[in-house]
Parts: sequence; structure tokens; C-alpha cells
Amino acid sequence: MLNRIWVALVLVGFSAALVQTLQGDLQIFSRLLTGLFDTAKTGFDIAIGLVGVMSLWLGIMKIGERGGLIQLFGRLVAPFFRRVFPDIPPGHPASGSIVMNVSANMLGLDNAATPLGLKAMRELQEINPAKDTASNPMIMFLVLNTAGITLIPTSVIAIRQSMALQQGLTGFNAADIFLPTLLSTFISFCAGLITVATWQRINLLSAPVLGFMGGFALLMGGLYAWLAPLPPAEMAQMIGLLGSGIIVSLIALFVGVAAWRGVDVYESFVDGAKEGFGVAVQIIPYLIAMLAAISLFRSSGCMDYLVGGIGSVVVALGMNADFVPALPVGLMKTLSGSGARGLMVDVMSTYGVDSFQGRLAAIIQGSTETTFYVLAVYFGSVNITKTRYAVACGLIADAVGLVGAIGVGYLFYYRG
Repeated sequence: MLNRIWVALVLVGFSAALVQTLQGDLQIFSRLLTGLFDTAKTGFDIAIGLVGVMSLWLGIMKIGERGGLIQLFGRLVAPFFRRVFPDIPPGHPASGSIVMNVSANMLGLDNAATPLGLKAMRELQEINPAKDTASNPMIMFLVLNTAGITLIPTSVIAIRQSMALQQGLTGFNAADIFLPTLLSTFISFCAGLITVATWQRINLLSAPVLGFMGGFALLMGGLYAWLAPLPPAEMAQMIGLLGSGIIVSLIALFVGVAAWRGVDVYESFVDGAKEGFGVAVQIIPYLIAMLAAISLFRSSGCMDYLVGGIGSVVVALGMNADFVPALPVGLMKTLSGSGARGLMVDVMSTYGVDSFQGRLAAIIQGSTETTFYVLAVYFGSVNITKTRYAVACGLIADAVGLVGAIGVGYLFYYRG
């Protein structure tokens, strides 16, 4: 599937550029070539930049594994994981790594989530009977990762606050997208879970799964009740404290417990960190390949054509089209996180950070994931070439999440 998508992105982008050349745009191929070179450098920089972070987190995870806490995390969520990941053996370390990855994603800590996710993929590969083909647990993990719940969209809040200052807004609450983003990402998560479970014939009508859903709903309500009354500056401060505090506390917990149990903590960290360099280097060709195809598609203007076509259909159907300016953020987010971030900033600059379109763009950015990036990097890290239905399920979750984000945006912010 990735092969077909990659070929389609390249050929469609080339065809669009060729048409524009015939129409008199003699600079289009120059822009495409510049975009390709820039993308190749970006892909390499991303992978090399992961080396330090990968070494850090794989070292910490090795400490947690030898200290027994990873296995403990796995046992705590065993009832839920036995239902959602029936092919993972009880007590396997992959369960603990998946929990840590999901937790980092929920806190909006992408730098921590990626190495933890790559570690989980390596552990899932150990129990994969066909080493070049994505297994059922891999597909479930990746789709839940791409549609993962985000409790705290830290980077989006920071960007909104900075832009509000630039636009002269006083008393602006940059964290007011907290609950809408949480609801939107929960919709995406449920869509991904149900889609993969249907494909794999997993029965979700069980006490552990329903208990998880109900518990998360209570958590959302509790967090909102705690944070909503706070002034904007204090809310942003508490959100930052919550995210970073939990991660640093986990590191201290891993080190403390391992030392108490007589584990050589330093050597454990070094052993885990050694794996970081190899994993980061291994993903370079996969990452550059996907980013190059996306660059051709975007630079040729195909994304603009797609959004314009959707807007025309919406207007023709007599529907409200105020959401269309924010739509490119959602479409781009499946392809490129940095590209979507740039589009979000453009929407906020054009319409205002406090506008309906600006808020909707922030919700979409904070509640969706870069599906093709995640698939390319995670599958590439374990040399998976046959992805089966992973792309289809990921895109279904993305589509439902995007529609859900638009609906939540209208519910909370639209005053037309």
C-alpha cells in the first residue's frame, strides 16, 4: 500500500507540474527540485536529531526493564491489552513500551513518544512470525498511535500564545482549545480502535475496554474541572508542569527502583542507549523517501487543488463553508507535521488567532497525527515492507478525527 501511495504522490505531483509548465509557469520544476533537496536535508536532520533523544529514552527504558517497572506497567494494563492486543503474550515487554508511548503522546511529548514507539515496534517484531509483514499487534499499535489521545497540546498552545502577543491581544487564553482538542482526539482514537478491531474481529464489548473508555471520560471531566477556572497564564503553567513533571518523575522512579533492586543503573542506561544510534540511522532512507513524495505533491499545488475542490462541493451542497480555510491543516497533517504547523500559523495570521478558523486550525493540529510519517518511520525501523491494511485504517481514523474536530469546533466556537 505504501508503494502505491508513494508512486501516486510522485506521479500526480509531476503531472500537475507539467500542466502548469504548459500553461506558462516556467519556474514550477525549479520549485519542485528545490523542495526535494530541502526535504532530503530535513529528513536527514530529523533522523540525526533523533539519535540523542533515542539514546536517552532507550537507555531509560532499559533501566525500567531491568528494574521490573516496565513489566509492572504491562501487568497493570493487561486486562485491556489482552482484549485489544490478543496476539501479544502475557507479560511481554512490548506491553509496557506501548503504555509508555501512549502516555507520552497523551502528554504531548513527541520527542519522548517516538523513541518509546520505536522500542515497542522492535519488541513486537520479536514475536512477529513474518518479519517483512506487519502483524496484527503492529497494525493496532500504529493506528492507535496515529490516532492517539492528546491530553495536552503543548506546542500548539505555545504557538497560539506567541501569535496572540504579536496580534496585540490582551488577556488571551491560548489554552482554551484544551477540552475541544481532547474531545476531538478521543473521537479519532475511538475511530481507529473500532476500525482495526472490526478488521481483526476483536470484540470490544468487554468490561476492560468499556472500563477504559469510561475512565478516560471521567479523567477528561476531572482535568477540565481543575484547569478551567484558572487564569490563562496559570493554566498554561500548570499544563507545562503536569507534562514535564510526570515524565521526569517516571525517570526518577525507574532509576530509584532499579538501584533499590541492585541493578547496575549506569551500565543498563549505556546498554539501552547504544541501540539509539542504530535505530535512528536505519530510518533515514524510509523517512526521506516519504518526505520527498509529499514534497512533490505539495509543491506542485495539488494540495491547493484538493482543498479548493472540497470547498466548491461544500458550497454547492448549501453547507456552511467557514471551516474550509482550516481544512488544509488536517489534510497536510497526515503527510507532514511541520507542513501542517506552517499552514496552521498561516490560518491564524490570515484570520486571527482568536477567530473561528484560527481556533479550528489549532484543534485540528493538536488532535491529529502525521500518519504517513509514523508509518514510514515505525515500519522502517523494523524493515516491514508489507503493511497490509495499516494505511487504510490509519486514514479512516484520520478522516473521522478531522470531521469530529470540525464538528467540535462548530460546537464550541462558531457564532455565525
